[in-house]
Amino acid sequence: MSLNIKITKEANYATGKRKDAVARVWLLAGSGKISVNGKIYTEYFRRPVHQLLVEKPLRITEKTNLVDIVCTVKGGGMSGQAGAVTHGISKALVVSDETIRKVVKKDKLLTRDSRSVERKKYGQKKARARFQFSKR
Repeated sequence: MSLNIKITKEANYATGKRKDAVARVWLLAGSGKISVNGKIYTEYFRRPVHQLLVEKPLRITEKTNLVDIVCTVKGGGMSGQAGAVTHGISKALVVSDETIRKVVKKDKLLTRDSRSVERKKYGQKKARARFQFSKR
């Protein structure tokens, strides 16, 4: 099932990022529908943890049934995408109403989580794991 929500000129726009994922978020006045890549967010993010993460900025600001959200997200995995959508929604909420900033910032939702995967080094199994050392 998909949601068709029209993006109008009154929509507030923000970009959210996490790991390799980038989310474009439009915030519209509405009834609480959240669309991610043309699907309902509960269909797109199957894990309840990711669904709660996406809902968090709306619950904190008490805007759950007041706004519709349209997101397009690319790159990364599901956790990165859920984090990017959360970051984008938080930024869009602040763009729509500057008084929300304190509430959202207190829960650290405006800060981009810059943690990323550590690269694999040559001559090693993984980023930190080494091959077993043998003296003889």
